[in-house]
Amino acid sequence: MKQIEAYLHRTQNTQDVNEETAICAPQEEKMALVVVGALLCLSCWVSLYFILCNVNASRSYEWNCRLVTLVHGILAVCITSYIGYVDGPWPFTYPGTINTPLQISAMVVSLGYFIFDMAWCVYYRTEGPVMLAHHTMSILGILLTLWLGESGIESCAVLFGSEITNPLLQARWFLKQTGHYGTLLGDAVDVLFVLLFVTMRIFVGGTMLYCELISPRPRFFIKCGGVAMYALSWVFMVDIVRFAIRKSKSWNKQKRVQQKTVAANGHEGKKD
Repeated sequence: MKQIEAYLHRTQNTQDVNEETAICAPQEEKMALVVVGALLCLSCWVSLYFILCNVNASRSYEWNCRLVTLVHGILAVCITSYIGYVDGPWPFTYPGTINTPLQISAMVVSLGYFIFDMAWCVYYRTEGPVMLAHHTMSILGILLTLWLGESGIESCAVLFGSEITNPLLQARWFLKQTGHYGTLLGDAVDVLFVLLFVTMRIFVGGTMLYCELISPRPRFFIKCGGVAMYALSWVFMVDIVRFAIRKSKSWNKQKRVQQKTVAANGHEGKKD
């Protein structure tokens, strides 16, 4: 009887090992495909950058890198908005769900871009520690989400919220470089950027974080990542408030100068 029990015990252990191996094998295959996809996307972003450098040889390296950033921002917003509003699930209601193929594709595309931009910023030393921290957390967050195989909808929602202001940020830089920042278009871009940032990063992002924290589905590490990204948004928010204050003072100063000019011209006209 004891020999039979020992045999059954060994058989059960063997079955458990086989089941674990069968589960781990597809996961390893999926991660291998993700790595290949990320490397492919990275090579595509690098290729686009070098193509732009050849086409726009008269422009600076930063000009061409920002064009790549603009392309990624528009592409990421289009894909993630389709995921959130059409493909689903709704991130505020169903956080922590299994990643869909479209979510994985969106994250892999952005992962390749963030690796490229991180390397470029480190090499040319164009960004400060806050932006580098943003890129680092974005890369680690996407990698963790892909490894776990869940919470892809939250990552896509974060990508949407963080990239939707990116085209305006790049437009502001291009306007400065071309000498059109001091125009009405530059003012419109600044106002729209501030409003969109506050709405998406602070209010919508805060609501998203609340839904993430109260839901039992997302894992603890995912929740910690959400808190870190939201805290980083507030760091950016402090800089934006300072910028808004400076911009407001500049507008008021220009308005007073214009009023004095109009008043002086009117006074001279009366003398004539």
